[in-house]
Amino acid sequence: MSKTENFAAVEVIAAKRDRHELSNEQIDWVVDAYTRGVVADEQMSALLMAILLNGMNSREISRWTDAMINSGERMEWSALDRPTVDKHSTGGVGDKITLPLAPLVAACGAAVPQLSGRGLGHTGGTLDKLESIPGWRASLSNAEMLAVLQDCGAVICAAGAGLAPADKKLYALRDVTATVEAIPLIASSIMSKKIAEGTSALVLDVKTGVGAFMSQPERAKELARTMVELGTRAGVKTLALVTAMDVPLGLTAGNALEVRESVEVLAGGGPADIVELTVILAREMLAAAGINSKLDPAEALKNGAAMDSWRRMIKAQGGDPDAALPVAKEKIEFLADSDGELIGMDAMKVGIAAWRLGAGRSRQGEQVQAGAGIEIHAKPGEQVKKGQSIFTLHTDVPERFARATEALSGALRISSTGEKIERLPLIIDRIEG
Repeated sequence: MSKTENFAAVEVIAAKRDRHELSNEQIDWVVDAYTRGVVADEQMSALLMAILLNGMNSREISRWTDAMINSGERMEWSALDRPTVDKHSTGGVGDKITLPLAPLVAACGAAVPQLSGRGLGHTGGTLDKLESIPGWRASLSNAEMLAVLQDCGAVICAAGAGLAPADKKLYALRDVTATVEAIPLIASSIMSKKIAEGTSALVLDVKTGVGAFMSQPERAKELARTMVELGTRAGVKTLALVTAMDVPLGLTAGNALEVRESVEVLAGGGPADIVELTVILAREMLAAAGINSKLDPAEALKNGAAMDSWRRMIKAQGGDPDAALPVAKEKIEFLADSDGELIGMDAMKVGIAAWRLGAGRSRQGEQVQAGAGIEIHAKPGEQVKKGQSIFTLHTDVPERFARATEALSGALRISSTGEKIERLPLIIDRIEG
């Protein structure tokens, strides 16, 4: 350790190991020192595990978040002529809500700077989905982002390297050290980027159910409360909805398949659950931004205003909204094995199957297949017949079908005895600062 360092990493690790609170100065130092490479990966790994096991109080989480924000730049949107609002989802299967939501909210008068990420594991990434549109670019400079926002009202793009660089290092380390699930670390990771992004209002969509990272509703509510508190402390108008992820959202899971479904929603159609959640979140975002829009989001989907915003946004980022979307080279059907009512569909199993088909990645930087994924032909509550197609599986690599089909084993529950469907409500809770 050099003489200029204020602490030794081992002291900070031992403090949290022994269930002590970390001081503001310890937190500031350890996040900065890790970002600079002074604290080694194995030392930060030990600290992350101590945080997972022993927790952090609200002051510690807030200070940890601030330290990550202070590791990089803050975006600034004062040049815009309308208020900014963003939405963040904790991720799920078939969760393509960002795609129709950002242009919809823009059509109703807000500016939406949506900095998004890529998928890892069974949850799809917004940028991966949009990159299936020919020509579309995820990486924009800050000046380009501002120009797209001014022109279109919405931009969906990758966060630049200057935004919370401490989080990028920590996220990669958490992924390989089994510390992803720690609520203080999830909350600070999400909120450091969202606060640094500079939006004035934020709506959080915290997923719960078998297809979500937070499968237990009480844990999801705790995460939501923690993030709302962090946003509110930072002066961002923040609220959270805890929403269902027990079955997949909509009727597709996979990149180009989800873009196609999103365009159907923007054209005034699409699956009822996608439309309902998109409209609910749009109304919450407009209220949080203080916009009393004459145009209701439901109407903006029907009259073409949201579609116009989408087309402008895709073109502004180099994409061709009229181009044909990629289609996988191979497909097979997954059939019902009995007659009856479909009473259950395991979102996690569907997500893993789509991932195994090539729609997701198992490590950072891996390529995804644009056309891979799953189409869903029946949802819980519908009557099905033995031999009826429930899923169509798509991939460019037919060798992937076996493992994807294996993942779907037990994904469906079909009952002929009138057994009750056990579903989470779409909106489980609403938490406001």
